[in-house]
Amino acid sequence: MVLRASSGMAGAAAVQPLVLVVEGEPQLRRFLVSTLATHGFRSLHVGTRAGMLARAVTHEPDLVLVDVGQPAIDVVGLTSRLRARTAAPILVVLAERGESERLAVIEAGASDYVVKPFGTVDLLARMRLWLKQAARARRSESPLAPPSGRFRFDRERQRLFVEGRQVHVTPLECKLLATLSSSPVSSMSEDQVVAAVWGPGAGGQAQKQYLRAHMKRLREKLERDPAHPRFLVTDTGGRYRLKSS
Repeated sequence: MVLRASSGMAGAAAVQPLVLVVEGEPQLRRFLVSTLATHGFRSLHVGTRAGMLARAVTHEPDLVLVDVGQPAIDVVGLTSRLRARTAAPILVVLAERGESERLAVIEAGASDYVVKPFGTVDLLARMRLWLKQAARARRSESPLAPPSGRFRFDRERQRLFVEGRQVHVTPLECKLLATLSSSPVSSMSEDQVVAAVWGPGAGGQAQKQYLRAHMKRLREKLERDPAHPRFLVTDTGGRYRLKSS
């Protein structure tokens, strides 16, 4: 699928926000193109294949709008893959499927969501809100960035910096980082991490597998080479340890 660019205000493209639209329903494209162009946005449109997404994010969009209504498409997994590639706000359009999916897309890295049916005014308001927040964050990040080559987790603001760049983390990933960084011991077992994050009553093999999946995702965000981690390491016996350098 070829990326398509649209612009609603001739001569002003350099200052218009660029929105990457990831959509799995071609019939929605005309509506989205018209809406975004009319309200002063440039847009790029792409399908859901991994290769397309990887190429699309190299355009450094200011915001990502995900609208993939087909049940066969894993919107949570798609959101997670996008978040691993961009720090831009991600706004997901969801069908009326229940609270669990809404929570799951936020945990996967979405900034916000809207539920169908929705009004154009609401959608545009959410987009502009997140664009403003992203702009404010960029203005305030430079003084907080750690020296190059180091790792820092700002617990108060829930921001993660790795080698001079900010990396997006979900609320659950923030809990994991906070738990490991504040541990009174040098490393923590899986049982200790599960109890600290999900409560003393949590446990079992299924919960440990869930923890491992999140640790794998977090390591992919933290490490240049996740197979040889520098910051989130696993000690003998499968104990997790967070190193600051």
